[in-house]
Amino acid sequence: MTRILYVEASPRKNRSASNEVAHAALAAWSDVEPDLSVDVLDLWSTELPEFDGPVMMAKYAGLAGTALTPEQAEAWAQISAIAARFLAADVILLAVPLWNFSIPYKLKQLIDVVSQKDLLFSFDGRAFGGLLHGRKALLVLARGLDYAPTAITPAGSYDFQRPYLEMWLRYIGITDITTVVVEKTLAGPDVDHASRAAAKRAAVEAVKQLAHSSSRAATS
Repeated sequence: MTRILYVEASPRKNRSASNEVAHAALAAWSDVEPDLSVDVLDLWSTELPEFDGPVMMAKYAGLAGTALTPEQAEAWAQISAIAARFLAADVILLAVPLWNFSIPYKLKQLIDVVSQKDLLFSFDGRAFGGLLHGRKALLVLARGLDYAPTAITPAGSYDFQRPYLEMWLRYIGITDITTVVVEKTLAGPDVDHASRAAAKRAAVEAVKQLAHSSSRAATS
């Protein structure tokens, strides 16, 4: 059984291009693997811890190797519980819209919360080591504009969504990353519909490859 952690970063729900493509991917995977396990982390209905006060003190106490106070331990347990959902997954599915050429603040908060030493990565004083080795990731990224090299918003200058998320996944140990992009969703309904349809086809094809490799790994 494949365990997927689905992180939904758009508040637009059924109007969201990233959500629509991600849901198509999940439906396709369920067709291939009926007992698929999906843990949904909706960033707009999940109360994420604020990274201040006891949480911040717990972080630095841990880095210094000092014992946590009961208040700090309780705060850190909340962080650990969210990170555990990543560790429990075989596949991380991220559905992310582009906001101001980057990612929604709710997703950045999640990343800041879970990206902690000895939770999702290690550090020995010389190098970082991701702790999610062997997992796979499927990124579904939505943008309203055109990010081709000749566009007014070329990706090389304006895209801080895809490179950041792919770097972060590698940082926590995931190197098997498939990225599906749906662009030009603000270019009118016809272009939007065509872009979503093309992205859904790409996502379904990606799922076939991921599901095949996951089943092969499980039987090897």
